[in-house]
Amino acid sequence: MPKKIVAFLGCGSWGGALGDLLSKKGYNIQFWHRNSDTCHEMEISRKHYLLPSIVFGKNVSFHSDINFAINGAKYIILAVPSQDMRSVVCRIKDSLNPKSYIVNVSKGIENETLKTMSEVISEIVGDIPNFITLSGPSHAEEVVKKKPTAIVSASNNILAAKEIQNLFSTNKLRVYTNQDLIGVEIGGSVKNVIAIAAGFCDGFGYGDNTKAALITRGIKELSKLGTCFGANTETFFGLAGIGDLIVTCSSVHSRNRKLGEMIGKGSDLESVLSKTHMIVEGVKTAFSIKKICEKFEIEMPICEAVYKVLYKGSDPEQEVDLLMTRNLKSE
Repeated sequence: MPKKIVAFLGCGSWGGALGDLLSKKGYNIQFWHRNSDTCHEMEISRKHYLLPSIVFGKNVSFHSDINFAINGAKYIILAVPSQDMRSVVCRIKDSLNPKSYIVNVSKGIENETLKTMSEVISEIVGDIPNFITLSGPSHAEEVVKKKPTAIVSASNNILAAKEIQNLFSTNKLRVYTNQDLIGVEIGGSVKNVIAIAAGFCDGFGYGDNTKAALITRGIKELSKLGTCFGANTETFFGLAGIGDLIVTCSSVHSRNRKLGEMIGKGSDLESVLSKTHMIVEGVKTAFSIKKICEKFEIEMPICEAVYKVLYKGSDPEQEVDLLMTRNLKSE
């Protein structure tokens, strides 16, 4: 019986880690990357360009032709930056097999439309019965090293969620199912913005008290936005909410926290972004959340502070101080 094909559209650190995991489970992996030179480099070296500790087996191939990459795939993993999702899905919409499982692992809200990734994708290709978002506290660097990790397979279709649960589960990666798709998407998006604020505090040299307060109030903001989108509040107290928020605000691997830390130490946004080869999703998501708050008249002070620093040139330490001196009220 031929091995099932899994196509990965996007071959960044997270896509690379997940592809490596599935290849070791015996699946044939077809990676697409927009840069043909990068594809050729990985094909020859058999190593990932961002995570060189990954050594790909013979069942992994690399392609710059996106429609060739998804040919024959039962599972298509969307691992591109959130702001690129629309253009990428538009390129494959006429080649999609309606029976394929479409799995989004990107975290963000589209700037122009203020839509989550599931909303963007369904707008392009229509209703997808087998659409799933995979999310949770999961840094690629630790998954590659096989450090125990737990994430969530979220879908409006519980059978699809279970299919992807079985696909990715190993003795080191535990996958739970969740039917609150929109809640999982909101959690994965907002936590990146909160993590930038956590990085500000690390840059100033603030302590554990500050980080604990920020994370706790951050969950309040997650819940507030989630309620606006019709999410289940319980989702934000699970892996895709508080779990992902804690790790992104605390980890040395967190791009968003690191960006905030560098800004907190005095660097400007453009110089920080120019020094990283990876997408820092929280930067664009901060813009989206600001627009959502204006549209629905929602108050999210931490996200507002991050937006002011990134887009209006506000002083980050002053913004944190303003959070501490807001009108006193009950919790």
